[in-house]
Amino acid sequence: MTIWDRLLFSFSRQANREPKNFEVPVLTEAANTDESVSLAHILQQFEDCIDVFHRHIPSIQVDIIYIPHMVDHLQLSREVMDPISNAQTDDLNTIFEQTKFEVAVDPKIIVLAVLSGQAAIFHREKVYLFFAYGPESRSVQQSETETVITGPHDSFTETAGINLSLVRRRVRSSHLKVVKLEVGEVTKTVVFVLYIKGIANMELVDEFVRRIRGIEIDAVYDGNMFSQYIDDFPYSLFPQFLITERPDTAVSKLVGGRMLAIVDGSPAVVSAPTAFFDFFSSADDYYQRWSIGTATRMLRFIAFVITITFTAIYVSVTTYHYEMIPEALILTLRESRSKVPFPPVIEAMLMEVTIELLREAGARLPTKIGQTIGIVGGIVIGQAAVQAGLTSNILIIAVASSAISSFVIPSYVMSASIRLIRFGLILLAGVWGNFGLMLGIAFIVIHLCGLTSLGTSYLSPFAPTKWTDWKDVFIRGPFSTLTSRPDQVRTANPKKNKMRK
Repeated sequence: MTIWDRLLFSFSRQANREPKNFEVPVLTEAANTDESVSLAHILQQFEDCIDVFHRHIPSIQVDIIYIPHMVDHLQLSREVMDPISNAQTDDLNTIFEQTKFEVAVDPKIIVLAVLSGQAAIFHREKVYLFFAYGPESRSVQQSETETVITGPHDSFTETAGINLSLVRRRVRSSHLKVVKLEVGEVTKTVVFVLYIKGIANMELVDEFVRRIRGIEIDAVYDGNMFSQYIDDFPYSLFPQFLITERPDTAVSKLVGGRMLAIVDGSPAVVSAPTAFFDFFSSADDYYQRWSIGTATRMLRFIAFVITITFTAIYVSVTTYHYEMIPEALILTLRESRSKVPFPPVIEAMLMEVTIELLREAGARLPTKIGQTIGIVGGIVIGQAAVQAGLTSNILIIAVASSAISSFVIPSYVMSASIRLIRFGLILLAGVWGNFGLMLGIAFIVIHLCGLTSLGTSYLSPFAPTKWTDWKDVFIRGPFSTLTSRPDQVRTANPKKNKMRK
């Protein structure tokens, strides 16, 4: 059994233990190369690498090279160091004939193997590789960005092997296929593409793999960074691939006919293709009664409208359209704005920027201090701004409502994009009033209609319209009605639920 085979079948270990289940796979078959496989050549490659350990055993003429912080010392000592150190020269051939030792003949592969956590054993004119990967890694914990009240509380980690095991635990099927790719000329980051054969559209899978192979970059560090290299429209403000840290969400996308991309070193897993409305769905929707899930989802769409338009409407009405203000409110508004020296658009932009500064400061500071800054800073600055005559009471309410509404959207990436759009609508409302606001909204809708995700419609199932898919978009219908997979994935197996109503 090869190292790669052992890797794929080593996921039965508990994920919260120190992982030994991932390494960059190494092919050890003969390769055509003009470079000689010698100890001196390999040591020259690791010149000035103080973290590379070289042990020489003169009695039996064996040299062992490995990186200490990349290997499992207990396994290496038990299966390599001790047997070889206590062996005679004639016994070494018997030891190296075991399947756990593989012969390597390509210097480049030997160097890559050592960098990937394997031990290279030199004996006479042969080099043997031993799978000993086992660095320290973060254990499986709860996601901090996608919290739920009910349902599983585990999340992906920075170790790709653990992430694969979390998916395999939930999808115990041989139809779940895993493709290994490599991205980054310098970092050689491993990317695993997952899909379910017979459900996923193979044309979309091939396109997804083609785009990943087409990435030409020195380094990729995170799934969020990785997704931007395969976007259909890289200059758009809207994310075109869903990023999740929850295994249950990732598996639901797989079963729904989508693909996943697991980037080694990142807890962010990329799902493709993705529709705009997927960013308003949460795992919580499916763990509660359908009526509660529907009400919560509709609340998110209402929050979306509030967060992009509420402050802009205030600017538009107070600048050009006083006739739209109810008579009972106009006197209060006039009194509130009587001491403000700025026009509404400047006033609104000032408060929106202040809110964003508080939000960013709260995110960057330690957790306890960040919460204090966000709450106390918002109250103190808002009250002081009103008393100083820099802003009106009603604008504080509008800005606070918009900020709170942005937090209702489950996806942080989408929430950040929406917050940026809000500034553009405020400027348009300040220049052209309601006409500018409607012009901005129309531009957003037209832009969304033109976006695609992996070649599929970004506004699916709204455009093109697929009425049967609406049962899991704007509402969360009962499970007995969710019988088909989304039309966006173009699956040959659209039926997913055969339960009786």
